[in-house]
Amino acid sequence: MSDDGIIKRLKVIVKEHGGQLALANAIGVDQGFISKVINKKQDVSYYLIRKLCFQLKYSPEWLIIGTGEKKLDKQDSAKLITEIQMLRTEVDILHARMRVYEMELKEMREQLGGMEQKAAG
Repeated sequence: MSDDGIIKRLKVIVKEHGGQLALANAIGVDQGFISKVINKKQDVSYYLIRKLCFQLKYSPEWLIIGTGEKKLDKQDSAKLITEIQMLRTEVDILHARMRVYEMELKEMREQLGGMEQKAAG
């Protein structure tokens, strides 16, 4: 997910709501949080996307990829958020599996290095 595109659309949302403070108040976050995301001092989080989609009814598809309708009705928004939650869970599982593979690879490299030292010695 490209944060640059999301930040661009977040700036549109900020403008539509009359500034960072007004947007922050509308979704119940600190204005500094919005500022850090826009200034790339903090990553765009699922937490922020969820708030923008659930509370302000922005389309997750529009917000994340920049396609489709900007806003959705309540039913469509809830369905897409559920799908995003399921995908996020899948991504978390894949990240965990990747960490396990990385640890196994490191262990194999260490074993191979030990075997090479014994063969050389």
